[in-house]
Amino acid sequence: MENNIDRIEQTIPTEDAKDLPKKKKARGGYGKIFVDGVVNNNPVIVQMVGLCSILGVSTSLANGIGMGIAVIVVLTLSNIVISLLRNFIPDKVRIPSYIVVIATFVTLVQMLLQAYIPALYSSLGLFIPLIVVNCIILARAEGFASKNGVVKSFVDGLANGIGYTVVICVLSFIRELLGAGEILGNPILPDGIAIGLVGQAPGAFIILGMLYALFNFAKARSERKGGRA
Repeated sequence: MENNIDRIEQTIPTEDAKDLPKKKKARGGYGKIFVDGVVNNNPVIVQMVGLCSILGVSTSLANGIGMGIAVIVVLTLSNIVISLLRNFIPDKVRIPSYIVVIATFVTLVQMLLQAYIPALYSSLGLFIPLIVVNCIILARAEGFASKNGVVKSFVDGLANGIGYTVVICVLSFIRELLGAGEILGNPILPDGIAIGLVGQAPGAFIILGMLYALFNFAKARSERKGGRA
């Protein structure tokens, strides 16, 4: 009798077993959100937003890293707060509300940089407060955080922030190396080899255009291989 009861209990799905497919689906969903934000739907290379700061700040790797971290912090935290408040913000005032939330975090980041990293604060200059109207942050607030839960919004904000940071750091690295012949202030190239144009505004457009072309080439090649398989 006891053996029969044990067999029956083993065949009854537990709460964990029932929830397992949902958990797997949720993890897969988070992974897709992350990969889309960093690669497949990269805010700079694919969506082509946030180009103002990308082109203006990317004169050195230190600037790129600092701006990238600032965008990650503001984007992630604002996504979380907007997701929490999405059911309480009236539709007519949602955009002004999003801007208030974003501006709050930008102000905090600006004050922290000014207090603890004044050199980076001076170098980034006007581009820090301009994070408030950065198209990436407003787009994720309106297009994602206002329609999804907190965890998904956190992942989306973090992924898009990382995607932005990767692009600005790569662009900054190339511009500082070729334009000034150094990385993070350390000389790398011999004197006279640096290309001054790369460190200027036209150079930023040229290098970014090359990154666009390289990304699209790699994407098309990957899709062709996937189609053959």
